[in-house]
Amino acid sequence: MLKKIECFLNPSRLDRIKDELVKVGIEGMSVGEVKGFGRQRGYLEGEKINKAVKFLPKIKVEIVVDEGMVEKVIDTIKELCATKTIGAGKIFILPVEDAVRIRTAEVGKSAIY
Repeated sequence: MLKKIECFLNPSRLDRIKDELVKVGIEGMSVGEVKGFGRQRGYLEGEKINKAVKFLPKIKVEIVVDEGMVEKVIDTIKELCATKTIGAGKIFILPVEDAVRIRTAEVGKSAIY
């Protein structure tokens, strides 16, 4: 089964994450700049929390892998992004029903590898 890993992370970690994920066998990913907030409403540690919500800059990394790769990818991301501070990020794992490579019409795992 295929899985989609969606991560919301600190932008400063992107280059290291990309390099290390390629080393563990990831052959593709999508990255976008996003803004968001979590339980702390966008305020960082030590800041006074106001009623207004602050959007913080993040990157969203999306990777589709065979379920056998999920743990390796997540461990790599956690190792590189763990800061023990507020705002380090989140990882979500979602099922993917299927994938199709448009150019060749390959489906399933062969469409992503």
